Amino acid sequence: MSPFIAELIGTMLLMLLGNGVVANVLLDKTKGNNGGWILINLAWGLSVYAAVVVAGPYSGAHINPAVTLGLAAAGVFEWSLVGSYITAQMIGAALGAGLVWLAYKDHYFQTDKTDVKLDTFCTRPAIRNSFSNVLTEAIATFVLVFVVLYIAGPSFNANGIENAQIGLGSLGALPVALLVTVIGMGLGGPTGYAINPARDLAPRIMHSILPMGKKGSGNWSYSWIPVAGPILGGFLAAALFLILQ
Repeated sequence: MSPFIAELIGTMLLMLLGNGVVANVLLDKTKGNNGGWILINLAWGLSVYAAVVVAGPYSGAHINPAVTLGLAAAGVFEWSLVGSYITAQMIGAALGAGLVWLAYKDHYFQTDKTDVKLDTFCTRPAIRNSFSNVLTEAIATFVLVFVVLYIAGPSFNANGIENAQIGLGSLGALPVALLVTVIGMGLGGPTGYAINPARDLAPRIMHSILPMGKKGSGNWSYSWIPVAGPILGGFLAAALFLILQ
């Protein structure tokens, strides 16, 4: 599998399962209606696990432009690949959001609250304050990228046997999943923790395209914050990582 396809599929899985749980909890007449914030956080963490297991061996499973930019700024990823990775992430996020809509289509048409429908695609703040919202997204993404830069699974290399390596396999994805879960639980309250420009922007675009009965605006005046905040946080994480080396 090429890195481009791996990033696309990984980000698609992330959005399908992550936004899928939001739809299950928020939309009317679902089996998981009112499942709560803990369920959402756990499912987002597990969605990261699924995405990293699939994409990790082929692309490193960035599944997030802020991670891609942060790793490149830290010198551990090639700048020449950044554009293709972000393109794949945006396409994958859009496809994942479309699959959530397809799975919950009947429930979208049964739900009258337009803000609830928007919440199943992208984030919005609990209290609108542009400075605070950017800061929150930057802090949360800083934690994500900074810790990711230090995550490395142990491996065993056999001398004299080319490319022989024993690693953690799928268990290597678990630390990242747990990291995203605790970020959501600890820092997700103010903004819904986008911490990923593709996760917010591509589904927001899909919300404006897909039919779902009564539909409000995409809250586009807020849309720059889940893009700018995570990118800023990713660069700050890279800067501190380089300083500490």
